[in-house]
Amino acid sequence: MENTLIELQYALDTFYFLVCGALVMWMAAGFAMLEAGLVRSKNTTEILTKNVALYAISSIMYFVCGYALMYGGEYFLSGIEGSGYTPGGEENATYAPSADFFFQVVFVATAMSIVSGAVAERMKLWAFLAFAVVMTGFIYPMEGSWTWGGNDVFGLYNLGDLGFLDFAGSGIVHMAGAAAALSGVIFLGARKGKYGANGSINAIPGANLPMATLGTFILWMGWFGFNGGSVLATASVDSANSVAMVFLNTNAAAAGGLVAALILARLLFGKADLTMALNGALAGLVAITAGPDTPSAAQASLIGAVGGLLVVFSILTLDKLKIDDPVGAISVHGVVGLFGLLVVPLTNSDSSISGQLIGAATIFGWVFVTSSVVWVLLKLIIGLRVSEEEEYEGVDLSECGMEAYPEFTGK
Repeated sequence: MENTLIELQYALDTFYFLVCGALVMWMAAGFAMLEAGLVRSKNTTEILTKNVALYAISSIMYFVCGYALMYGGEYFLSGIEGSGYTPGGEENATYAPSADFFFQVVFVATAMSIVSGAVAERMKLWAFLAFAVVMTGFIYPMEGSWTWGGNDVFGLYNLGDLGFLDFAGSGIVHMAGAAAALSGVIFLGARKGKYGANGSINAIPGANLPMATLGTFILWMGWFGFNGGSVLATASVDSANSVAMVFLNTNAAAAGGLVAALILARLLFGKADLTMALNGALAGLVAITAGPDTPSAAQASLIGAVGGLLVVFSILTLDKLKIDDPVGAISVHGVVGLFGLLVVPLTNSDSSISGQLIGAATIFGWVFVTSSVVWVLLKLIIGLRVSEEEEYEGVDLSECGMEAYPEFTGK
């Protein structure tokens, strides 16, 4: 009877893990729709190609070497196949290792998706895909090994011992992706016409706001798997209660972020800015991701609201600094990701401000520096940016040879 209960728990936890992984995988569609909606129509096909290709590359590279680097393995492809359950051994009754791999690989793809939006409309497709190989196969797994993997940072210190906590990845996933994105944007430069010679900032509106809104709703839904799956179990009373609270807080934070950003945009611009509202919802989600298990629903709403306010100010500040991010990814995932890490100690005594700061600095420093090295090498070898003429005509034609909306293009 006892073994039957253990087997049932194993089966339920494995199934829950897989369903949450599928929800996170669906976030790839959310990023694709969000970014396709926020770029100009002449760059739509290329941004969609980047998103679908980066997901495939992430899946391959994490399988080949990333998972072993992050969680330890004597050889590549190790620790994935097989069963984690041994009859009669309750300590092994968790979930299948292959389910863990699937859940982890969709997180890698999420981190890489953050980069694609920030460098949109002017980067060469194959330079981006080459970077994706290194990011998902080496850069992300290394910082992941120091955090979720539990390894010491170059043998110097252990982030967990210092009081660093990141429940579902405000720093490990989101800030890491933003650090790589920031590095790429700096080396790439701004889009032509974005900033005037007199210091003016010219708005470049996206082509399809309904698509961007759909993408945001998809991401919002997928985030329940992102945060909820990080409980790692659901087949006991305690874990089921924890999952329910994480779902509640995730939704509350997103709602708080959207409303706060929408109100602030109205106060600053005199209008209800949809793009700021969408980024506000995503900012709320990023803010709560580091610790969705310990706040109350009211606290989660407040955390999300502060994230929504931060993202508006951050987007405006980066524009003043002439850091051109077409979709606001650096602000949403980087600035708010850092904020999400720093508020964890307010509701979780197992973390500390110093530990969160050291962890954030470690993640950002590692990803930014290594990404910069890769961007420099790619710039020297194949170049990062399309020509000015190709940028003017749109990268759909130069990089993909097809347009997303050909019937609306006059020749």
